[in-house]
Amino acid sequence: MIDFSAVKLNKIIVHKVGNKLREEGIKFSENSLKIESEILEKILLKYFLFPFAKINSLSKFYHEDNLKFNEVYSYVSDIFEDISVIEETSKKIATQLYENSTHPKINKGEFYIIHLSDCVLNDEVVDAVGIFKTENKDTYLRVKENKKDFDIDYESGININKLDKGCIIFNTESNEGFIVNVIDNVNKSGEAQYWKDNFLKIKPREDNYYYTQNYINACNSFVDKFANDIDVKEKAIVKGNALKYFSEKEEFNVKEFEEEVLPSIELRNNFTDYIHELANENDINLEDKFEISKIALKKEKRRLKSVIKLDKNYDIYIRANHKEIEKGYDENKGKSYYKFYFENEK
Repeated sequence: MIDFSAVKLNKIIVHKVGNKLREEGIKFSENSLKIESEILEKILLKYFLFPFAKINSLSKFYHEDNLKFNEVYSYVSDIFEDISVIEETSKKIATQLYENSTHPKINKGEFYIIHLSDCVLNDEVVDAVGIFKTENKDTYLRVKENKKDFDIDYESGININKLDKGCIIFNTESNEGFIVNVIDNVNKSGEAQYWKDNFLKIKPREDNYYYTQNYINACNSFVDKFANDIDVKEKAIVKGNALKYFSEKEEFNVKEFEEEVLPSIELRNNFTDYIHELANENDINLEDKFEISKIALKKEKRRLKSVIKLDKNYDIYIRANHKEIEKGYDENKGKSYYKFYFENEK
């Protein structure tokens, strides 16, 4: 759980970072901003922090050889140790971003470093460092009232409801790479994942949310991969069973999951092979036992929708009681059919 309700904005400094491929350079600020308006501070905090309110998948810094070689991790560690270095250290972080801004679709924009205190993370009060970049501008109409009429004009500005890129680094678990909350609303399609992969160098933090999310995705992709070998009804049964399992259980056990979700020994063996292959190919960890995250389930359960699609006429959503469904073939009509048994009509 993350709570910013009592947060304090201690420092904010802004630079401008361009695209290195186009040799746009960097424009540094020498001093942090002085925010004297309470209203402006609230607007800034809303802009920086509100997008993170619904994000539950957390990350951490990493490096292939040694964590200390992750530049952003090291620079942020310096700021946590001594906030007075934030101005100079922010220049190093901006330079690191510039060095990784070589994709042709990366736009120049304002780059912010902020220091926060009194953040609550899982009931622990911690400091945090925020790193943000604005790449897109919106056009706003400006209407001025005169004595007898109105004038209208326009200007370009930042939409405070649309943060392009950002991350919050919480000052906890420093030896494991800190706890990092990150968003990238510009490059969701993966065309230029320089923000997460090249600049920050982060990877998912392995917790119950992470494990729950991975197994839900694995179950969904398993059914899709074997779509040609699995009957449509059987696909719906597997997804429905999986949703039922994650919804009703408090803890996940892979053997129990396979027995309750997969209706045949052949499917269970295929699933075991599939998750091992998936883990190796994508470098993800799939634990055999963990506490099920209901937050992850709420976000990902749409993937487990149990649906039978019949031609272009019907979509049948099934929640349970798959044994009450029969499939047959009508020789006279030359068509397949489903028969459903029920007690009450609502």
